[in-house]
Amino acid sequence: MQHGELAHYTYWYDHPPAGWMQLASMSWLPNWLLPDLPTFVQGRFAMLPVAAVSMVLVFVIGRRLGLSRPTAAAAMLLYALSPLAVVLHRQIYLDNFAVLWVLVSMAFALSPRRHLWHHAAAGMAFALAVLSKETIAVLLPVLLVSLWQGSHPSTRKFSFAGFGSGFILTGLFYPLYALLKGELFPGAGHVSLLGTLKFQLGGREGSGSAFADGTDAHQLFTDWLDRDPYLLIGGAAAAVCAFAVRRLRPVAFAVLVLALVALRPGGYLPQMYIVQVLPFLALTVAGLAQALVTRLPGRPHLRTTASLAAVALAAVFAAPHWYEQDRVAMRADDNGVYADAARWLRETPVGDRDRVRIVTDGVLWLDAVDAGYRPGTGVIWHYKLDQDPAVTKTLPHGWRDIDYVVSTAALRGEREHLPTLRDLFAHSTPVATFGEGGGRIDILRIEHDE
Repeated sequence: MQHGELAHYTYWYDHPPAGWMQLASMSWLPNWLLPDLPTFVQGRFAMLPVAAVSMVLVFVIGRRLGLSRPTAAAAMLLYALSPLAVVLHRQIYLDNFAVLWVLVSMAFALSPRRHLWHHAAAGMAFALAVLSKETIAVLLPVLLVSLWQGSHPSTRKFSFAGFGSGFILTGLFYPLYALLKGELFPGAGHVSLLGTLKFQLGGREGSGSAFADGTDAHQLFTDWLDRDPYLLIGGAAAAVCAFAVRRLRPVAFAVLVLALVALRPGGYLPQMYIVQVLPFLALTVAGLAQALVTRLPGRPHLRTTASLAAVALAAVFAAPHWYEQDRVAMRADDNGVYADAARWLRETPVGDRDRVRIVTDGVLWLDAVDAGYRPGTGVIWHYKLDQDPAVTKTLPHGWRDIDYVVSTAALRGEREHLPTLRDLFAHSTPVATFGEGGGRIDILRIEHDE
């Protein structure tokens, strides 16, 4: 949108487009305020309003689940301050947009006014969630449970009809778009929505069992638990108990559904999946705590004392770990090497940038374009070297037609799978290095005389 040109790779329906559209519509402000930062860092600033609105929605849903203002605020703080949230909310993940729209949908479904348009809006919001990240569709049963509890028995059938109409009519835009492009069904010479869906559901390699050492899923769960064992374990336990409290069943059911999907054997588990679970974990913990306190015998001031004691006990156990994890996350400069590499792309004279050909990963591709390199066949996303015929036909001499490589950890990890990229590493010399260890970025100049 900023450059008025097509993207550098064919859209193959790997994710619905709404999330990218939302990100693009918000990218102008950080680009205007912070023009010297790398593009992906600007994108992280664009994620701040998404995180802020999601936090407010957690409070709203808490109130509509019958939580008191202090308890709903506590749920919001649990969601906002969890070390997992501090790290993941600023990442440019489509899941963050999807979670926001799921929370909007649940807030409408649980609206105390029970207007029909609220329930139709809940369906539309859930469709936008799915169009932002398709995996969030597993929460459809959760939204239906929320709608059941939020609707009046005498008008419930109209509420479900309104929800279904809003969801279907909004969601139909995506398959209709594919149909009009002739890309709904698989066929020779083109991508397709259904073909990609088949790949997403069963064609990609699984992450293994979360209970088996050495699998990707086990490593992910270990990393999540290292960052925040208290909300994950406490929230899971609270979700089991919260089924006994009718008003908390929607959020407890959400935790259960997402946990079953994550633990299914042989499934694919992405790193950002935990983003979808965090708001419901926070709501179940806070909601169950209130339910337990209100059931205590005695006078109200005793319940208040018990609440304060529970908060103090939780703080003793969780606060030191949260403080340390959040402090590291807020102070660590993980983007410094990318900022240095982006500055090198902007400021280093390399000749005619319209003719120089440079290979980057997907993160620094936009920075190279912003620096004046020609998009498409001038600055090349590394995957396209051996996988895109439109690019490979412009490389008749293979690696010799490339001038520079911006070597990042992600790019280095792919060289064994991409022959041309492997040849580039074998015939290059570092001219600049930023950082050290596995996270460093090297600027490699290709030695054409070899």
